[in-house]
Amino acid sequence: MTDERTIEARIYERLSKVIDPELGRSVTDLGMIAAIDAIPVEGKTNTYEVRVEVELTVEGCPLSQTITNQINGAVASYPDATLLPRIEVGSMSQDKLTQLVAGLKAERKQNPFNRPGIKTRIFAIASGKGGVGKSSVTANLAATFAALGYDTAAIDADIYGFSLPRLFGVHAQPTNLNGMLMPVTAWGTKLISIGMFAGADRAILWRGPRLQRSLEQFLSDVWWGEPDVLLLDLAPGTGDMAISVAQALPNAELVVVTTPQPSASDIAVRSGLVALQVPMKVRGVVENMSYYEHKGERLRIFGEGGGARVSEQLTESLGYDVPLLAQLPLEPELRETGEAGRPAVLNEDGSLRADGIGETFRNLAESLMRRPL
Repeated sequence: MTDERTIEARIYERLSKVIDPELGRSVTDLGMIAAIDAIPVEGKTNTYEVRVEVELTVEGCPLSQTITNQINGAVASYPDATLLPRIEVGSMSQDKLTQLVAGLKAERKQNPFNRPGIKTRIFAIASGKGGVGKSSVTANLAATFAALGYDTAAIDADIYGFSLPRLFGVHAQPTNLNGMLMPVTAWGTKLISIGMFAGADRAILWRGPRLQRSLEQFLSDVWWGEPDVLLLDLAPGTGDMAISVAQALPNAELVVVTTPQPSASDIAVRSGLVALQVPMKVRGVVENMSYYEHKGERLRIFGEGGGARVSEQLTESLGYDVPLLAQLPLEPELRETGEAGRPAVLNEDGSLRADGIGETFRNLAESLMRRPL
């Protein structure tokens, strides 16, 4: 084998470590590397120009620069010669793309989170009523998992009151790959929401079977890969979507969000009692807006004890321990930063904050990942 052929073979091997960020597979496995040519550079010893022909799954793919940078790095860092990368980016033919998507769909065939041996931990975030900060808790918890290094996905299952696109600053639509959707990634989290689609700002009046079908599509028609964590932001109450989640994802664990006052906590208990009707375990309770820190004093603006009441009543009714997992402060920054499109638990560079709120969400995430006794 000539030096050129050796280099081409070894570069192909190195590119098997370059992962497409949307599909979670290597660019070689996906057939995205159409050609590799090593050409000696005249007058320079052990120096080669290396042309890599890349075929993207979608023309103008928003992550093409990420893929190109990784390929450039894999070529330029080759240890046994000086290589000058030249990356040529195109897109797959329709026939090749059709074959790729068909293969990926054949692997999955149906809801990928409901098969035996799935490693994904699934947490459905519920509340008895609106206005308790359930979506904010979901967004910040998802961002925390991602910042801690977990492969994280989130589904905005609140079809009527979707909030996750705004809280993550998402304005793009999912990429349609021959009928298979690629979730939008923001702040390290893969996201899907009805709010990402055209016309989603209009009132949605889905009920029953159609509502259940929306969840099935989010689960089956979106390429999730195999994330470590999947969060679902449920609609408030105990309606159709909660039942649909339990039917589609019997391995999901319910996390109930409440605020301290009785008007919220009494209703929150009902959202946890749905576990008496369906095969879903209630993992714990999160009390939001527990206190406001003012000059070293914790002001209980909304009263106190709601989270503990929900925990105690669910523990008694369900017959197993439903702990109070966290008490989150009332912080205007959580709302202001979140509405600006960045989960407030993150710094501007996407790292987890090291202060009190960052530590609280870190502890919440780590406690959820520990298997219950």
